[in-house]
Amino acid sequence: MSLDNIQLPAFLIQELYKNSLVEFESPEPVQKIEVKSCINILGNNRSKVIIVVENKEAAFLPDNQLNFLLGILSACKLTMEDVAIINIYINKAITYKAITLELKAEKIILFGVTPAQLNLPVEFPSYQIQQYNNQTYVIAAMLADIESDKTEKTKLWNCLKQIFAI
Repeated sequence: MSLDNIQLPAFLIQELYKNSLVEFESPEPVQKIEVKSCINILGNNRSKVIIVVENKEAAFLPDNQLNFLLGILSACKLTMEDVAIINIYINKAITYKAITLELKAEKIILFGVTPAQLNLPVEFPSYQIQQYNNQTYVIAAMLADIESDKTEKTKLWNCLKQIFAI
């Protein structure tokens, strides 16, 4: 077989010449399709702060834990407008990539959730602020445990002061 007689399949020719020198006007304007997030969240995510929990009892958090979390957010000068709460028990297939792409996360706080549960390729100890992928991560104990343990509260507060420059 000589190089002069090579026949390429149509799909390969199409891929080779998909950007032509001549631009043809399309008969219809291309419509942008808005893709809605498939992640079930509580909050409006205005400040791109993501709170990840795992809770089997409620859609997001039981009332007492939600109230405790609201107190923490208030101390950080945040509201539910600023954050998005994700329950990985409901969003079972959630990954850090999905959180990054769909929610544009900048700060991610994991309450009782390990990095491995989000397919995060780094491991780090609890209450250590970790930078990865232009995001700030911190792992804390479950909210129920923090609420009842002063030492855990102190560790969390020290991290939050650094993350939110309080």
